[in-house]
Amino acid sequence: MRILGWTVDERFLMHRLRSTSIGGLAGVLLAAVLFLIDLYGKHVLRWDLFAVVATAAVVKLAVLTWYRLKD
Repeated sequence: MRILGWTVDERFLMHRLRSTSIGGLAGVLLAAVLFLIDLYGKHVLRWDLFAVVATAAVVKLAVLTWYRLKD
């Protein structure tokens, strides 16, 4: 496939998939660390950070289950 004069192949798409996945996991890990720092350090429960981590976990497990059942 040619886009803007350069070729997009399977390797490019796999690199994009991996980088997006690693970037998303890094963001969730940062939210989890900030949540735990506030919880244990300041004794404050941050529901917004908890919601980010919980949503990521639920989506990850749902997609994993979906692919497992469909494959």
